[in-house]
Amino acid sequence: MSLVVHITGARPNFPKAAPVIDAIARLGGGEVRQRLVHTGQHYDEKMSDVFFRQLGLPEPDVNLGVGSGTHAAQTAAVMVGLENLFLEERPDVVVVYGDVNSTVAAALVAAKLQIPLAHVEAGLRSFDPTMPEEVNRLVTDRLSDVLLCTSADAVAHLGNEGVAPERIHLVGNPMIDTLLAHLDAFDVDAARAAHQLEGRYAVATLHRPANVDAGPDAQALVATLHAAADQVQVVLPLHPRGRATLEEAGLFKHPGILVCDPLGYVEFLGLVRGADVVITDSGGVQEETTVLGVPCLTLRPNTERPVTITHGTNRLVTREDLPRQVGIALAADRSTHKVPPLWDGQAGPRIAEVLVGAYA
Repeated sequence: MSLVVHITGARPNFPKAAPVIDAIARLGGGEVRQRLVHTGQHYDEKMSDVFFRQLGLPEPDVNLGVGSGTHAAQTAAVMVGLENLFLEERPDVVVVYGDVNSTVAAALVAAKLQIPLAHVEAGLRSFDPTMPEEVNRLVTDRLSDVLLCTSADAVAHLGNEGVAPERIHLVGNPMIDTLLAHLDAFDVDAARAAHQLEGRYAVATLHRPANVDAGPDAQALVATLHAAADQVQVVLPLHPRGRATLEEAGLFKHPGILVCDPLGYVEFLGLVRGADVVITDSGGVQEETTVLGVPCLTLRPNTERPVTITHGTNRLVTREDLPRQVGIALAADRSTHKVPPLWDGQAGPRIAEVLVGAYA
């Protein structure tokens, strides 16, 4: 019997892992045993634990509980914990998701112990080396044996980097499997009632260091959000990262800005589904709005998910241009939108076929 170990650590990992774990359980039958490791990189209940309940994920077999810290401290803590686990019971394959510190930590440990590594969401590139996530993506892909891609541009990037074609698999986006499976639970009326919203509203989700860490950047962000809130009420589930900085910069002083704590998966996407526009710097939100057909303004100079622009509702914007783009989005016709190929709710089964075929 083969052993597949899944590594999750932060909020974006969970909706990616859920359909993969379920599909392997159905396809592998009694031939595959799975273990789920939660590194605890996100330790707030609304940032992680609630996801396991809402997504039907099994309780983690192991929770390393590493918590917050610098990139080096967090990555090192995950590496130490995973090395001990992998030495106790050697997996046949380690599966990692996305681009968080837990992802690259697991990749390094697996590579040094010569354990096969599969990367879900491989090949995404922003080509911005200042982003910690870009470093994580590059290192993880270089160390991976199986590279599972959500879009054709990711396949092309890996080919350009010299990855052997037989290691690359275009499987679609498992995060969208989860979204489509829970679509009926995304209750717009409940979201409106929970936040006392009347009329049109925007949702903002912002946490990237370039937007929230430094004083001048935070002040510029707050100014542009206030200008957006002059046009439409903005609901902002605020990530712990940068909260104090944004508050000091005056975020709470505009009556049109409604700040709330981070939300569970179902509650957040119910809020997004009813929004007239979403303002974000998150990769996953770019994907979710693409499928939900909600206009998305990404407050970044680049994106590792360009398919959400060519086949979705996403647009890159600057802080200076955000208020104008909010106005355009509010006036836009939302009757039609495209969805990228293979974002059809069947990525989990395709990933399971690859992994069970190779390691069962």
